[in-house]
Amino acid sequence: MESNPELIPACGLYCGVCKIYQATQDNDRAYLKRLARPYERRLPELAPIGLDDLLCDGCRSGRKSLFCRVCELRDCVYQKSYQGCHQCAEFPCELIEEFPVPEGKKVILQAIPYRREHGTSAWIRWEHQRYRCPECGTDLYRGCTQCPGCKIPWTMA
Repeated sequence: MESNPELIPACGLYCGVCKIYQATQDNDRAYLKRLARPYERRLPELAPIGLDDLLCDGCRSGRKSLFCRVCELRDCVYQKSYQGCHQCAEFPCELIEEFPVPEGKKVILQAIPYRREHGTSAWIRWEHQRYRCPECGTDLYRGCTQCPGCKIPWTMA
């Protein structure tokens, strides 16, 4: 599988399985508008969140969502001249321990050790595999609770 370097984040939340990224690529503006409300509740310091704040082509692209633009993990990695948290001896650090989205923190704590042990290419393949419906093969996304293809309930293990 070819990987797009713009989708390889510093933090471990792979952009290719991010619904904000997917909705941007699909030009699903209605879905992006619906995403703004729950994020405003969870991260009130960023409210109001408009549609343009969510548009994202990946963490390392020229067009990043508001969340990637203000990400302290991303800034920390770049200040240390690393490619990602997987290169840092301080992992897991205070920034990860205080990550504002519990589901994201859980993924980071799984993804970084996997990337360290297996390398970036294997990590990306793993991310795509774990976010694929076991019943119908539809690509899923982080936070998905039901397969959009076959409608079965889905939870990340």
